[in-house]
Amino acid sequence: MPRTLAHKILQAATNEEIREDGQIVRCRVSMVLANDITAPLAIKSFRAMGAASVFDRDRVALVCDHFTPNKDIDSAEQVKVVRDFAERQRITHYYEGGNVGVEHALLPELGIVGPGDVVVGADSHTCTYGGLGAFATGMGSTDIAAAMALGETWFKVPPTIRVNVDGEMGNYVQGKDIMLRLIGEIGVAGALYRALEFGGPAIDALSVEGRMTIANMAIEAGGKVGLFPVDAKTIAYAEAAGRSGCEEMVPDPGAHYERVVDIDVTGMEPQVACPHLPDNVKPVSVVTGVKVHQAVIGSCTNGRIEDMREAAAVLKGRKVARSVRCIVLPATPGIWRQALKEGLIAIFMDAGCVVGPPTCGPCLGGHMGILAGGERAIATTNRNFRGRMGSLESEVYLANPAVAAASAVAGEILHPAKL
Repeated sequence: MPRTLAHKILQAATNEEIREDGQIVRCRVSMVLANDITAPLAIKSFRAMGAASVFDRDRVALVCDHFTPNKDIDSAEQVKVVRDFAERQRITHYYEGGNVGVEHALLPELGIVGPGDVVVGADSHTCTYGGLGAFATGMGSTDIAAAMALGETWFKVPPTIRVNVDGEMGNYVQGKDIMLRLIGEIGVAGALYRALEFGGPAIDALSVEGRMTIANMAIEAGGKVGLFPVDAKTIAYAEAAGRSGCEEMVPDPGAHYERVVDIDVTGMEPQVACPHLPDNVKPVSVVTGVKVHQAVIGSCTNGRIEDMREAAAVLKGRKVARSVRCIVLPATPGIWRQALKEGLIAIFMDAGCVVGPPTCGPCLGGHMGILAGGERAIATTNRNFRGRMGSLESEVYLANPAVAAASAVAGEILHPAKL
């Protein structure tokens, strides 16, 4: 039977024949992931089920990226649990100090996840790796504990929604805008337990980093995964990260899709998701003039070097408005070093930005940029739920890095071309 990308990847990971959507199958996992918030719960469940050791110490990744360096006693205690477990289990991929980055940027950069993999993580944005052609999805900590012990898990084979993206993107329009446009059209539950499969000329032209930005937000439409074909760009990215043996992978002609969504990006403006849901999307011109107190450029959605370059191109030679705190967080040590090498860090600091270490920090209201009541942020992050970045009385607008940078300079939401 002709197969979608989701069917192909899962079929390669199971001995059962996949015949239809909705079928329950047991699959081998390529990598199991948890972070400093979710790993302690997984470790507790791991012990409760009587497991003695992880199935493969090379295929479990523990990334303490949310609250490190520890912001308070509670976070220090949580990380201590993870650190002790990693030491006892001799986990190869444990990251905490100067080597830690935002997990969904770090693992692809290090080649720990790649094309064709099946990845489960105790973090909802594990779906990011779909940008590399991996079936990657978030799970609860108990399921992650079982996967750490057994090296396998079960899936209900998801139906697939095909998203064809046509046209040519204009200046200041990026992968983030494609995904916001889609979420605005189908809603935050529009892809509930579905695989989103992307293709079309605009996707072919997009960088692998841009594809990961789109895949990252599949969960914001309720998607189980967001999948991209594995093409020459993907293979080049994976090989640069140290992977070998990657092969191109596309869906079969005639594969069955539950639904097809067509998007033409020609002439599309940058998109902005307004409070308090990612599907409350408007073109930037509609929200121009909304005053902001903080801009955040970073996160697992838009903290990669491509994003740093786009923000720096807007900020170069300009100053952040006195009324705005602009926080820039390169997502990994490697991205930080590259930004330093290219002079981007100097541009950010000359503009008056706060440049911090790699961290999830303000995205989840953790630290390094909490909003007070009545404050408003524009952020390159992925969620704008009420209270996500701090006070329940604050507001978060989601946008791409160029729009966030332009808004930081203007003190209000603005199209970068209008600076």
